[in-house]
Amino acid sequence: MKDRRSHLPAIMTWAVLIFFYIPIILLVVNSFNANRQGTIWMGFTLKWYEQLFSSKGRDIWRALTNTLIVATIATAISTFIGTCGAFALHKYKSRFQNFHYCLIYTPLVVPEILIGISLLIFFMALKIELGLTTIVIAHVTFCISYVAMAVLSRLQDFDMTILEAARDLGANHWTTTWKVLVPIILPGIFAGALLAFTLSIDDFVITFFVNGPGTTTLPIQIQGMIKRGAMPLINALSTLLLAVTFVAILAYQMILKRNQRNAG
Repeated sequence: MKDRRSHLPAIMTWAVLIFFYIPIILLVVNSFNANRQGTIWMGFTLKWYEQLFSSKGRDIWRALTNTLIVATIATAISTFIGTCGAFALHKYKSRFQNFHYCLIYTPLVVPEILIGISLLIFFMALKIELGLTTIVIAHVTFCISYVAMAVLSRLQDFDMTILEAARDLGANHWTTTWKVLVPIILPGIFAGALLAFTLSIDDFVITFFVNGPGTTTLPIQIQGMIKRGAMPLINALSTLLLAVTFVAILAYQMILKRNQRNAG
């Protein structure tokens, strides 16, 4: 009797992939469309890219610069604090452990609009001027939780007796940390840092409440451009960001394959 396998899983998989990628393909195609509205194909053009790199795109590049500055600083701070917090949660046990875990989980489940409003009220109460500093603080508050959870997942299989063995062999605290602990949990730290960087770049709701004059980030800039009907520039910018992302992924895959080949 022949084994008849159902084609439903494959059909559903392709349907989901098509649903995800068709909008991206349309975005890329419309970035070369001479029609400003993008509803009808009116010929190939590069004028939207020319405008993007002209004076019309000056605000976009300023917003992108602000976004990268905030994301870099927020990632660095949240990675350090989140890693230390994850190690402390894993190593030290107390009756308040559930409360500590609750503090880590809370930013993951609380709606962003509540975090944004509460941070805005907090900054106003302290009379802190809204700007890049408040955006960085806001991003650090929610990025720490993601980093901590990524590192905690790596520490679940970590044997603390390895650190004790290193100390018994004469290694001091500094050497034990950087030569034993960090290399083992480095994949978790790296994953948490990448997640924090991505979330910081992508955040709109929290940033909307805590940004000040002249500190517009890219998501907020794009939202304002959509209101003004500047979709062609958004399509061109999004296409460039996609190209950079694909090049980075391709470079990573090539480096990974080369390392595996050298290791083999």
